[in-house]
Amino acid sequence: MTITAISDTHGLHRRIRNIPMADILIHCGDVSNFGKEHQVLDFLNWFAKQPHTYKIFIAGNHDFFFEQDNEKYIQKNIPDNIIYLNDSGCEIESIKIYGSPITPEFYDWAFNRKRGKDIKKHWDKIPSDTDILITHGPPFGILDANKNQQKTGCEDLLNTVQKIKPKYHLFGHIHEAYGIQQTKETSFLNVSILNERYQITNLPHYFVF
Repeated sequence: MTITAISDTHGLHRRIRNIPMADILIHCGDVSNFGKEHQVLDFLNWFAKQPHTYKIFIAGNHDFFFEQDNEKYIQKNIPDNIIYLNDSGCEIESIKIYGSPITPEFYDWAFNRKRGKDIKKHWDKIPSDTDILITHGPPFGILDANKNQQKTGCEDLLNTVQKIKPKYHLFGHIHEAYGIQQTKETSFLNVSILNERYQITNLPHYFVF
C-alpha cells in the first residue's frame, strides 16, 4: 500500500504541485487558514478531486469550522470519497488508521486541550493495534522544535505512542520541524507543506506501508 502525506496547507492547497500518486492521500490538519466555512468547503472540493483511491484527513488548530456544534452539517458536506477522522479510526485493506485533531493548549485555537488529564483522555482512545496514527501535533521531543528551538510537543502523546507502537505516526503543526525521525518501532513524519513563514517549501512525504 502506497501512501502520500501532507499537512498544514492553510488554504494554499490549490498551489501545491506534483503530489505523488498513491493508494492513500492523508492530510494531517490545518486545511484552512482561519477555519471559515468557505475555506473548508473549497478544501473539501479540491481534496475530493485528487486521484488517490482513499483520501483521509483530520482537522487542525486553525480549522475552527470542524469544532463548532454542527456535526450533521459537516458530515453532509464531506464528499462520499473522503474519510474524516475526529478521535476516530478506519481500516483500509487491513491497515488500521486512527486520527485526532487535538493539540496542547495554546491561546484559544481550535481543538486545544490543557496538558495533563484533559489531553490524555483523548490519547487514551487510541486503539492499541493502530498501524498508522494521524495527529495534528507532534509528540514531545520528536520533530516538535519551533524556530526558537523550544520543544512544543505533547508528553502524554509521546507516552501513548511509545506504548502502542504504531508503525507510522504522521503529524504537522510545527512547520519548521518538517522531516522524518525513526525509532525501532515507529517512523515519525512531520509532513507540514509550509514553512514558518507560511510559504510552500516542503515536499509531500511518500512511503510504502
